[in-house]
Amino acid sequence: MEQKKSSIVLVLREFKPHFLMVLAQVGYAFLYFITEASFNHGMSPFLYVTYRHIVAAVVMFPFAFFLERNERPKLTFALFMEIFVLSLVGISVPINMYFASLRYTSPTFVASIVNVIASLTFIIAVVLRYETLDVRDPRGIAKVIGTMLSLSGVMTMTLYKGPTMRNLWRPVIHIPGKSAAAAHENWLKGSLLAVISCVSWSVWYIMQAATLKRYPAQLSLTTWMCFVGAAQSAVFTVLIIGHKPSAWTIGFNVDMWSTLYGGIVIAGLIIYIQLWCTEKKGPVFVTMTTPLCTILAAILAYFVFGEKLYLGSIIGATFVIIGLYLLLWGKEGDQKIQVNTKPRSGEDPECRLQSLP
Repeated sequence: MEQKKSSIVLVLREFKPHFLMVLAQVGYAFLYFITEASFNHGMSPFLYVTYRHIVAAVVMFPFAFFLERNERPKLTFALFMEIFVLSLVGISVPINMYFASLRYTSPTFVASIVNVIASLTFIIAVVLRYETLDVRDPRGIAKVIGTMLSLSGVMTMTLYKGPTMRNLWRPVIHIPGKSAAAAHENWLKGSLLAVISCVSWSVWYIMQAATLKRYPAQLSLTTWMCFVGAAQSAVFTVLIIGHKPSAWTIGFNVDMWSTLYGGIVIAGLIIYIQLWCTEKKGPVFVTMTTPLCTILAAILAYFVFGEKLYLGSIIGATFVIIGLYLLLWGKEGDQKIQVNTKPRSGEDPECRLQSLP
């Protein structure tokens, strides 16, 4: 009996990272719908990003302060300016664009488009010679084919909307304001905003990898970026929606819940889960679970929330996901070498794809 219990404990311990990453992707999938409901309710995406990162910074600050007090290097002016640029490229600009694109497209689309970041990061890394590419090696060929498939998928989702898939039944959960939001739908505009945000994130991953070598305290760096990114986003918010107190007020409704969910659950709990899983299983394992969010978002959108599913999004997302796994298979060999030769703060940027705020 004791032996059976110990074997069950060992199995649970072995699959604990798998369970946690599935839980993380479920959390990400729900993020799109709760934020969509908040935007339909009238909340500005720019205000949401500002408040969300203030919440995230406040939540992460005590963990960063106490857990990394001995490994946090001195913050110089040059390093602070580097963090400022990182926050601009990785938080305030792309996340504002990304959530603004949600107003013009759909949760399924925005959940699918992030899978192309790996391919975009790979292309930029090759151009900047951070990444070596051997087209004579099977893994090198897989990287090229995977990148081409992912980019083809993005072009399909952007340029070909396709017919609407007919809903089988009435939505189980109704998102308020959905009919009004449909009047603002602009597929091309939303697609371009999402693609630009993914390009910005790809540049951010490469810059972040370099910064982590000089500032190896990950939690502290993330906290700083949340604070600075919130300040930058606040400037955008003032310029766009004004500085009147009424424009900055959120009530005890879906606006507040979406902000708390994004700041505490996504930027706090789930980011911690991903860091833990990266340490236990490596970044390739963590990245391989990202398409699960797309699948969950599509299932929830179609069967639960009664969202429209377009044929172009389904075809494009399939290409992007297949391309992502081909690229990850090609990168797996590189990652095995890196795990044995580099500290975690020097990980290859193409493999650190799960720290999206």
